[in-house]
Amino acid sequence: MSQDPPNTASVQILDKEYRVACADDERNALLSAANYLDTKMREIRRSGKTIGLERIAVMAALNITYELLNDTTGDGTKADSDPERKERIEQMIKKLEVALQNTRQLEL
Repeated sequence: MSQDPPNTASVQILDKEYRVACADDERNALLSAANYLDTKMREIRRSGKTIGLERIAVMAALNITYELLNDTTGDGTKADSDPERKERIEQMIKKLEVALQNTRQLEL
């Protein structure tokens, strides 16, 4: 990956490079999340049941969201019953929607 401007990071997902706005103190977490997403998307693509980058991304997002919502918090409650965690998940979904929209615009 090339040198990124301040407050951005380059991530590789399914062999495509994406530049993402990111605070320096969140860079490692972003890279870890991108790696996890790349792994999930590759698993979906390998299954051969889903074709097209956008559909693979949506299926990966659904699978990851399902994992998060069905995970439990430290006290044994469902993740979606924790308001802070639910809000973070909703923010991630919104960011994904914006990223998908930006990708669609770039492909046009």
